Amino acid sequence: MRDPGQLVMIGFHKDNTEGEHMSLAIKEWPLEERPREKLLARGAASLSDAELLAIFLRTGTNGITAVDLARQLLDEFGGIRQLLEADEKTFCQHRGLGRAKYAQLRAILEMARRHLFESIQRGDALCSPVDTRRYLSAELRSCTQEVFACLFLDNRNRVLCFEKMFYGTIDGASVYPREVVRMALANNAAAVIFAHNHPSGVAEPSSADRQITHRLKDALALIDVRVLDHVIVGDDMVSFAERGLL
Repeated sequence: MRDPGQLVMIGFHKDNTEGEHMSLAIKEWPLEERPREKLLARGAASLSDAELLAIFLRTGTNGITAVDLARQLLDEFGGIRQLLEADEKTFCQHRGLGRAKYAQLRAILEMARRHLFESIQRGDALCSPVDTRRYLSAELRSCTQEVFACLFLDNRNRVLCFEKMFYGTIDGASVYPREVVRMALANNAAAVIFAHNHPSGVAEPSSADRQITHRLKDALALIDVRVLDHVIVGDDMVSFAERGLL
């Protein structure tokens, strides 16, 4: 039979920070270990996925803390990405979640996307590949069908607009060079970055990806529009420019 005193000691093992205080309400935890206070003192990067999600949830349910509920949800969804990308029906089926939380989450993700777009649209020349790829990933990674998009730039490589132009199935999309040329002319673009997602998560370029990239590059060269890159978004990202494929 287990010694009842063991149940008290488990929660206070000094090497198990995230697992501490299982039996205590968060307001009874040491101040520096409460998720919200920890974020303010050390920055968001110092928090675990469960702690970040707990701040979003705000409260637990039925006698468990927000952190414990967050851990359960991450286990049920299979990770933070799967939770963030869940559709409304799947999201709302889980304990502690509902339509209000789903609407709140969608608003947060949309604000993040708009922030990323503004970070590459400040009037300066596009000079941060990292910010550009973060934006393209935010726009395309969670799409369940293949989407082909264009980021149009002016002659100083400043962002003019981002357009999702062609939609396909889970493993392909038909891309029409004539429509890309028309959109480039409509925006008076001088350069373009192509991007599309692979819903499978495997970002490696296919032979079809390479062929359409060269067809588009040839078509746009006729109107003096430069192709700067083609980025494939999956679980990771592949740049044609970095691979020497343009």
